[in-house]
Amino acid sequence: MIAIFKKEILLFTKNKFGLLTICFLLLLYSLILFTNLFNLNILESGYADFGTFFNLSPIIFLLYIPAVAMKSFSEEFKNDTIDILVSKPISKFELVIGKFLAIYFIIFISIVPTLVYPTTIYFIGESLGNLDIGSVIGSYIGLLFLCLAFTSISIFSSSLSKNQLNSFIIGVILNLFFFYGFDIISQLFDNGQISLIIQNIGVFKHYELLSKGLVSSSDIIYFLSLSYIFLFFSKYRIEIKST
Repeated sequence: MIAIFKKEILLFTKNKFGLLTICFLLLLYSLILFTNLFNLNILESGYADFGTFFNLSPIIFLLYIPAVAMKSFSEEFKNDTIDILVSKPISKFELVIGKFLAIYFIIFISIVPTLVYPTTIYFIGESLGNLDIGSVIGSYIGLLFLCLAFTSISIFSSSLSKNQLNSFIIGVILNLFFFYGFDIISQLFDNGQISLIIQNIGVFKHYELLSKGLVSSSDIIYFLSLSYIFLFFSKYRIEIKST
């Protein structure tokens, strides 16, 4: 599993496109948060508020993560190297976990540089430290768990097709559905209890609570469970493809 992890990280760092995606992500955030290009300039909002970042992040990452993960298994199937991988002395689930951890590590590394944004707001505000640090930390925790779910879904999407573009599209659709879909469906029901149950199945409500700094064990368990389910589905796909 560690060998798979190292291999995926090495392939990503050697790929100029991979490094460019991280640079593009950070550039996009900078343009949105600190210029008037999208009319969301934090510096001109008049408030030391970092909520814009966490409101935009789900939209950005539901596109970014499938782009990073799309070749995880698609390329293995396309090049017929999946049989070599499954012949290694590791289980199919360990193979999936190895690739998952590698992609999640890349996403984590992509998020770390964004810490400069709240740090900047913290120091250049009218009064030093006029920023709710506890809320920002809680929101970052929520973002990391959101990316955990998006990564597992994107890994599963990569196992569905030999074509990387198809894997990307499927990943975006699934991430979009799990983040917004159940919340939209819940609004179709007049029964409040049924509506609440449907909302709890989706990602949006759990992320919304975490992004407000309200870290709850039930929300953490939700994201861990959802991630495990899609990793298990990925393992099942590998078993089918390799038989």
